[in-house]
Amino acid sequence: MPSVAESMPSVAESIPSVDATVVEPPSESEKPLDPSDGPGGQEANTSSGSPHGAFPEGGWVGWLTVIGGTMVLFSTFGAIQSFGVFQDYYTRVSLDNKTASDVSWIGSFQVFLLFAMGLFSGKMFDEGHFHVLMLAGSFIYLLSTFMISLTQPHHYYQTFLCQGVGVGLGMGLLFLPSLSVSSHYFRARRSLAMGVIFSGSSIGGVVYPLMLNKLFYGRAGFAWGVRAAAFVMTGLLLAANLIMKTRLPTQKTRPKPNIGKIMTDIPYWICVFGGFLIFWGLFFPIFYLQLFAVLHGVPQDLAFHSITIMNAASLLGRTIPNFIADLYGPFNVIIPMSFVSGALIFAMFGAGSQGGTIVFALLYGFFSGGFLSLIAPTLASFSTNVNEVGSRIGIATFVMAFALLTGTPIDGALLQPPAYSWFRPIVFSGVVVLSGTGFLALSRFLVTKKRGTWRV
Repeated sequence: MPSVAESMPSVAESIPSVDATVVEPPSESEKPLDPSDGPGGQEANTSSGSPHGAFPEGGWVGWLTVIGGTMVLFSTFGAIQSFGVFQDYYTRVSLDNKTASDVSWIGSFQVFLLFAMGLFSGKMFDEGHFHVLMLAGSFIYLLSTFMISLTQPHHYYQTFLCQGVGVGLGMGLLFLPSLSVSSHYFRARRSLAMGVIFSGSSIGGVVYPLMLNKLFYGRAGFAWGVRAAAFVMTGLLLAANLIMKTRLPTQKTRPKPNIGKIMTDIPYWICVFGGFLIFWGLFFPIFYLQLFAVLHGVPQDLAFHSITIMNAASLLGRTIPNFIADLYGPFNVIIPMSFVSGALIFAMFGAGSQGGTIVFALLYGFFSGGFLSLIAPTLASFSTNVNEVGSRIGIATFVMAFALLTGTPIDGALLQPPAYSWFRPIVFSGVVVLSGTGFLALSRFLVTKKRGTWRV
């Protein structure tokens, strides 16, 4: 396993709003980067030493690469946001001999690999293996998805290996490179480019639940429903592999970050722990809202559309907060977004009616999407120079991956089907998200005290 310092430098150039929060000072190399310098900072229209000159800020190839990244996120993260459909189907139909917790491990392991594989794929991308990663990831992902359609009911290990391990590995190889390559073309307009790319996950999260619910419970059935989705993914990933291009050379000569300084940065680690707690509970409604609605007597058509409504709202939640954070600092936006997300989890008690389901899905989609879009630039704001950003985000996301791995299985165990005691997982998830928000607030307090400004 490559070291974190060597593995994640590409992430520094792939995170939305990093330029708004990370500005390399001209003289004091250890001065924390200040978000008040404004979008783009001092490096907005410079090449930053690139032998290829100034960033083109778009162009035909640049925007095609952004579109390709949107296709990749549509196919990968959009599918993860649709796992609630599989959670409901497996729990009530094909894996009804297993607990909801057992089923949740399939989805949570997917998300874990999506984050944790960044340590490997980031290093490979920086060494110039972008197309190898894209081709290998696409092959593993598509093969595993088609294999899901061949799994037999009540054979849990088959589903876990195909959907949890195989699909997760493919996603992990595709996710970070598809984000990083767009930074070859954008600096001043990187927030816009990354917003377009991240919108792919929300669009996929709208389309896939509609498609899968219609096919799973219609004439096509589960097997052909999965194959239909896989054929769509095949077309999108094939197009993405053809149109996405790299522009800059590899970055083997980039200065290595000071890992010792990162490991002893107390406010940073308080923020990481806060993010861990929030991720521990944040995905409970995303995985379980459809099952909750079905079991509470919500009409089937609306219950099957609940995940779609949530993901549609997250499209706004993943774009608008980033632009506000450019003006006021990521900490000042992510804290209220995560606080409201935690409070809304308790409001899930009222989502057992038609109106309650719609309102909850809209609000939770927006505010949870805001947290997801802001966690990376918040972590990046701790960096004292741009070469440190990748390592800080890489370390944090690897740690947080374990929260994503265990959170929804814990919720499933607390649910205790077939009795379905919703009180315990709702309270657990709400409490850990609100507790994590408290640690984010503590981290912000220490940062503002150190920097002498509220704009963090």
